[in-house]
Amino acid sequence: MKSFRFFWTTHKWTGIVLALLLLMSSVTGFLLLIKKDFDWIQPPTAKATSGTIQDFAPIQDVVATIMAQGHPDFASPEDIDRIDTRPDKRLHKVRSRHHYTEYQVDAITAQIVSGPDRRMSDLLESIHDGTFFAGWFHDWVMPIVPLGIVFLAFSGFWLWLQPKIRRSRRRRKLAQGHQS
Repeated sequence: MKSFRFFWTTHKWTGIVLALLLLMSSVTGFLLLIKKDFDWIQPPTAKATSGTIQDFAPIQDVVATIMAQGHPDFASPEDIDRIDTRPDKRLHKVRSRHHYTEYQVDAITAQIVSGPDRRMSDLLESIHDGTFFAGWFHDWVMPIVPLGIVFLAFSGFWLWLQPKIRRSRRRRKLAQGHQS
C-alpha cells in the first residue's frame, strides 16, 4: 500500500507540474509550426534583386546598411545576433540581440527591402525551449519534461496494475481458504 500511495502522490504532482510545461511547449510549438502562414509571427520573406552568389555585396556593406538605419536595436555591430543568408532568395535576414527585431537586406544591392520588423517566432522559440526564462531553466528544467513523461507512463501503469495484483492475491487467498 505504501508504494501505491507514493506513486499516486508523485504521479499527481508530477502531472500537475508537467501539464503546465507541456501546455507551454504545445502552444508555442503549434504557433512555430504555423509561423510562415501568419505575418505577425514571422515577417514574410521579401523579394530581392536577381543575380548569383558571385554578385553578392560584401557582408561589411550589409552591416554598414543596417548601422546607417539608426535603429536603437542596432546601435553597434555587436547588437547583431545573426545574419541568416538565403542564397536562393538573394537575401540576408539581419536579426538584433534586442526585442526580436529584423531587417531584410538585398544580398546583391545591400539595400533594405523590409524592416524593421518584429520576429515573434524568435520569442516563441525562446519560450518553447525555456531560454526566455533563464539559461538554467533551459538546461535543467526542460530536460526534466521528457523524463517526467517517462515517469508518468511508468507510475500510471503501476497505479493501474497494482490494484489488479492485489485483487488477484486476495482471490487466491480466499480460494486457498475455501479449499482447506
